[in-house]
This record gives sequence, C-alpha cells and structure tokens, in this order.
Amino acid sequence: MHIHRTAEQIAADRQRYEEHQRIGLAFSPKTPPTPSPRPAPVPKAETVAMTHQVPGGWYTTLHVAKGEVLRLVPQGPVSAVALAAWSAKDTSERMNLPDTVKLQWTTELKKGRVVFSDMGRLMLSIVEDSAGAHDALTGGSTPATVAQYGDPLMRNTRDNMVLAAAKLGLDRCDLMPLLNLFAPVRVTADGRFEWRGGMISDGDWVELRAEMDLVIALSNCPHPLDPKAGEVPASLEITKIKAVPVPPDDLCRTATPEAQRGFENNAKSEG
Repeated sequence: MHIHRTAEQIAADRQRYEEHQRIGLAFSPKTPPTPSPRPAPVPKAETVAMTHQVPGGWYTTLHVAKGEVLRLVPQGPVSAVALAAWSAKDTSERMNLPDTVKLQWTTELKKGRVVFSDMGRLMLSIVEDSAGAHDALTGGSTPATVAQYGDPLMRNTRDNMVLAAAKLGLDRCDLMPLLNLFAPVRVTADGRFEWRGGMISDGDWVELRAEMDLVIALSNCPHPLDPKAGEVPASLEITKIKAVPVPPDDLCRTATPEAQRGFENNAKSEG
C-alpha cells in the first residue's frame, strides 16, 4: 500500500532527523581517544582465562561472559577478522551494525565506541584499539570473491560463518552483517569503497569487552578489498581476559547519549 506524504510531512521528518543528528554529534567526543600503543602489553598471567590461535583461513567460536575482554592480535599481514555476535541467553538477539552506525553517527568503529544488538542493548565495547581501521559496511569474503584466485581450497568468511553458526546450533539465517576488524575500508567522496592499507601496521591489536553474556564467531580470512587477498593470512591470537569492575566514568559508557541509553537498557533487562 502506497502512503502519500505531503511536502510538509517530509520537511517535518527531515527536521526531526537533523535535530537528532545535531544532538548526537554535539555530544560525541570532540577529541578522539589516543590509539592504543603497539605492541599490546603482555597481560598478567593471573588475568588470562584462555588463549587460542586461529590459523589463517579458519574460524572459531567462543562463549564470552559479561565483563570478559577478548584481545585479538593478528600475527602478521592479510588478516581481516570477521566477527558475529549473539546473546548467549537468547540467540534471536544479535549484533546489529546498521543500528550501531546510525546511533553513533559514524561508520568508524574504534576505541571508545560500542556495538549494539538489534534490541537496543550493548553487546561489545571497544576498550583498546591501536589502529581504528575496522569495516562495518562491506561484509567479508564469499565463495565468489575468492574464486578469482583459482585455488579451490581457499577458504572464505561466508562459508566459515555458516559452519560456525551450525556449531553453535544456529542456521545461516541467524547470521547478520559482519564487523571486519583490521580492515581499513573507507568511503570516497564519490561513494566508492577504498582500501587504505596505510592505516594498519604490524603489531595492531584490539580489545572488545562483553557487555552481556555472548556467543561469538570469528573468521580469519583476507578482506575481499585487500590487494593481498589472494594470500593465506597469518594466524590470529585470541586472549580472553577475566572480568574486572568497570568504573562509572568508563570511556565507552560515557562517550555518547546513545551509548548511555544502551547501557541503561542492559541494566533494565537484567533487573
């Protein structure tokens, strides 16, 4: 059914949108957080709950409790780590990148930013990040994108994620648009996706704090826009760090009004 909207209604909707945008941008951090130094500091042994290596081209699944931190460190080049996340208590609640981008008025997800679920709650906080070069727009590699390299054994993110979902008791219909970490994709003035390799370096790392109990899938495959995507990537080192109390002035909790509301939604659902 087609609903006719008058010019006045369209103008009023645009005015509301622009007002929301103005408020969101006004409360966003004026000075971006300092990138985390390279290389990642060695965590104290007593804080480490688990370590794991994901070979190039492969995937893994993890259960991460609220407050635990995942440290991800590629061990060399060509690793673009795709991430999917679901609530451990109800996997129908899943990571929602469109809302994550829209509510924070930016596609640049980096230190100090958060990742929303499709129910308006917070799933992950980016608490450490050396590069700020992550891709929330294009998705990972597929059978079609790797076919051009002529290697029938080359793995891809789409197939990895289907296997990961099955391992978690889920189906391909439970997958969502993926967050690609260590993937410096930006949009040019004429609307094209561009790979800006100078944004990433050896020794890059990121830490993601779980803001609810989660099940997570990670795929370690090259990004389809990477000029070196035909190569097998280096392995990915995963360290799970035990939960510690989060202070009220935590950067991710206070960066934007949208993040604050997301954490309030978490608290209400837990109460």
